[in-house]
Amino acid sequence: MLSRPLPPSGRLVILRGLIVLIGIVFVAQLIRIQFVEGQGLRARADANRFRLVEVRGQRGVMYDRNGQLLVRNRPSFDIVAIPSNMPDDEEELRALLERLEQIIDESEADLPVHQQETSADADAVDDAAPEDAAAAIGQQGQPEFRQRLSVDEAIAEVDAAMAGGAYLPVVIAGRVNSETAFAVAEESHNLPGIQLSIAPVREYLTGPLTSQLIGFVGPIPEAYVASYTEAGYRPNDQVGLAGLETTFEKALRGRDGRRNIEVDVNGREVRTVGDIFPSAPGNNLVLTIDAQLQALMETALTRGLEAAKAQVGVAIAMDPRTGEVLGMVSLPTYDNNLFARGITAAEYQTLLEDKRLPLLNHAISALYPPGSVFKIVASSGALQEGVIDENTRLGDSFDGRVDGIIYVDNRFFPDDLRYAQPFYCWIHSYGTGHYRVTVREALAVSCDTFFYQISGGYRKTFEGLGIDKLVDYTRIFGFGEPTGVDLPGENPGLVPTPRWKRLTYAETWSAGDTYNMSIGQGALLSTPMQVLNATAAIANGGALYRPQLVRQIVDTEGNVVEEFEPELIRNLPLDPEVVDIVREGLWAAVNSPNGTAKALTVPGVTVAGKTGTAEFFDPEIPLKANDRLPTHAWFTAFAPYEDPEIAIAVFVYNGGEGSAVALPVGQEILRGYFNLKYPPQPLEIAPSETITPAISPAGSPELLSGSLEALITDTLPLSDTVEGGE
Repeated sequence: MLSRPLPPSGRLVILRGLIVLIGIVFVAQLIRIQFVEGQGLRARADANRFRLVEVRGQRGVMYDRNGQLLVRNRPSFDIVAIPSNMPDDEEELRALLERLEQIIDESEADLPVHQQETSADADAVDDAAPEDAAAAIGQQGQPEFRQRLSVDEAIAEVDAAMAGGAYLPVVIAGRVNSETAFAVAEESHNLPGIQLSIAPVREYLTGPLTSQLIGFVGPIPEAYVASYTEAGYRPNDQVGLAGLETTFEKALRGRDGRRNIEVDVNGREVRTVGDIFPSAPGNNLVLTIDAQLQALMETALTRGLEAAKAQVGVAIAMDPRTGEVLGMVSLPTYDNNLFARGITAAEYQTLLEDKRLPLLNHAISALYPPGSVFKIVASSGALQEGVIDENTRLGDSFDGRVDGIIYVDNRFFPDDLRYAQPFYCWIHSYGTGHYRVTVREALAVSCDTFFYQISGGYRKTFEGLGIDKLVDYTRIFGFGEPTGVDLPGENPGLVPTPRWKRLTYAETWSAGDTYNMSIGQGALLSTPMQVLNATAAIANGGALYRPQLVRQIVDTEGNVVEEFEPELIRNLPLDPEVVDIVREGLWAAVNSPNGTAKALTVPGVTVAGKTGTAEFFDPEIPLKANDRLPTHAWFTAFAPYEDPEIAIAVFVYNGGEGSAVALPVGQEILRGYFNLKYPPQPLEIAPSETITPAISPAGSPELLSGSLEALITDTLPLSDTVEGGE
């Protein structure tokens, strides 16, 4: 008899029901995952596995006129945190960041922790930076300080990032050195969410030598974030903050791109999936400067400062035919690589507190009385206006004495000489004067009394140029306005006028003010660049050019994107004969036996130039003997005289006499320039033969064997002991 199967027990029914129910749930869940929410979940998985990262476009580089690389980009390491990959537990997060801090401290102890500004500090920076620091050095804001976040600040940044942008990196320490980067990489398995980010930073190969020209980059100043953002920048982008980096920001800036990468569970990059938007490098600059000449000029100026025990000086060289700047040195200077790697707050404060102002480009931003180099302007104006001609003789002997003194009558007691104001020539301190000289001779020996008279007149016997015309010609030569050089922060200078004096001092203009201005003293202030530009205009026959520092903008393939042609500001309204006479006077200053620049020699080259010694007042600099004011030393020149291809200006703050201090610097620069351009060749002459000195150029003044030597010899018995003065 067959047995019938027993009916399932209740437990078995329940078990079977549960299995079926679980299967239904699994199938339903599978359907939901695969079909209902499949697309969204796949997107989330891809978002966790794939990252869209930004690729910075390389910033353009810079070359000198001979193709020598001056600025390039190099990789730098930032330590960043990816919030989504970091521990959720706050204690674990703190322990991780403390371990990271320990690694940084062990390998880079000088990297300071970020300091939060107090409100008072922030207000002080806001008040000072735009006017005192930033404007003075051509910056728009503060540089990027090299610092790291503290543990508490890092936790706060990570927590804030988790609210939105959990995959975006948070910079914990920027621009760390390679030792720190390697140490972090070795510990990466114990530092989840911590990565090394490689970003390009500037490397200034010539450093302090060209920092005043090239400048540096840094973060966008807060006040300008909105305007930069409108132009397509991101708030954390680097922009030019000084020098050519600022002026040519648009040309140098690269175009950023994006690429897709795949990461592992620890957030480390596995492979690149593809470029979405490729990056593109910025254009490159070819400068007008010659790096070799620049180095030579810095060496010469440094020697000159050391010899004079001075601390501030400027040397500039220009091609007078085009306005191209061949070299520009401002001392003291600074190393712009400090800003490239991220300067510390202490280093930056040291630069700001230096009274010599190393961040200031003294060639274009500092103002000084030009002294006797300004006599180029006064003589040009007087000749052009017919106040004098090439044969007019003026000087200090109208009262019967050759003592280097003339007098301005007191307007209230014009007939009483006891109240007359004396005005001295520099040679008066040697107990004599220049007697009566022509304009060529006056430029050669830098006779102050001559220029007093041609500018301000002399009593009722001679009508001078007058202050209005003197101001006009001063401005015609480019004083009182920016030259337009390719650098930010250029100072226009000051050309005083009667109206300016009334508004500033509530005083009327006097004849003595005109006298002082005629020799580059008084309230007249200029930059060394303005002095050089005026000299170059005389050298080239009367064309005032805008000084240029960039010759070309080229792309990465070397194709010229933009060529910069010489830019004429104006042709000086001077007759060719006037320019020739002034040029001949500058030639005589160097080539006549009693010229103030007679000590200058450049073998095989004829040079024309002008020395200058400008009095100034500085409360921190004591007066000289007999309570005389200290003086700046100036020298400006061009060569060859027949067809000038270089013009220079040298300035030494508190250097003394131009002929003793600035002239030797100029001589070394000129000799170096011609040696670089025309390297010395072995002499092919017998040892007994002699080399005949170069003869006077055609059209030069007939002074070498005539009136000038006789004139000075007769009136200056101590001529052998007077080294030119001025």
